[in-house]
Amino acid sequence: MAAQTASETDVTFRTHEHGALVATLYKPAAAAIAAVVEVHGGAWTSGDRTMNVAIARHLAANGIAVLSLDFRMPPEAAYPATVTDVAAGVRWMKTHSTDVGTVPSRVGLLGTSSGGHLALLTALRPLDERYAGKLAGGEPETAVDFAVLGWPVSDPLARYHMVRERANARLMEAHHAFWADEAAMGEGSPLDIVTRGDAQRLPSLLILQGTNDDNLTPDMQQRFIDAYHAKGGRAELAIFEGEPHGFIARDPASAASHDALVRMTAFIIREATAGGKDGRAGR
Repeated sequence: MAAQTASETDVTFRTHEHGALVATLYKPAAAAIAAVVEVHGGAWTSGDRTMNVAIARHLAANGIAVLSLDFRMPPEAAYPATVTDVAAGVRWMKTHSTDVGTVPSRVGLLGTSSGGHLALLTALRPLDERYAGKLAGGEPETAVDFAVLGWPVSDPLARYHMVRERANARLMEAHHAFWADEAAMGEGSPLDIVTRGDAQRLPSLLILQGTNDDNLTPDMQQRFIDAYHAKGGRAELAIFEGEPHGFIARDPASAASHDALVRMTAFIIREATAGGKDGRAGR
């Protein structure tokens, strides 16, 4: 596919009691094949919508619209309220999908690190008001058919135990700020949700993971994939030898990053167009 020149526009996707939440919409020059709502990492407590700009620009240049979110973080909001901001982003993108040339059924999720965790909660339990918030009249639901997760915190309780054992003060503080306690970490663990049989949807997933990631337990993604398959879900795990946590943002021009971006693009286009869904407005 020939690269497109994309536009980048800031939009307000949600208003709340403390103000407005802003996202950047990366819009392909031509009608979008699909769209994704992108959720940044930062241990739930830091970062902003510019963290994954390399991913967003690559996808937009290849025909995929991207809505990169800012969302509330501690101390303003924590689990589970933060997840409702992600759900609001999905609703906004579905509502405005025709503005980028696609349709609501071709809107998916993309998240990295702790943003991957937030994206997974949104994808797995789209009818849970703790995560999705209350629907206003006429608003679309937040269910999606596909999601891409880069090095996600798919088991926050296991990650907490790991950082506590390693005395990683920064990540321990982040867990304490976002989660009330370990029981909440288990309740909001995508791995536990799937294992318990509590997932309301099992969308198709692509998970990317480097083998030199000291931010997560080495077996975290494989355990999640195995549990997902055991419940009948479709999930792919792409392993990148020697790559650290967040390797695309660290070096977008590397061979591994290029491979990861190509895989993301192909997966989104394949899943969005599966079953012959017509994603172009006006066709």
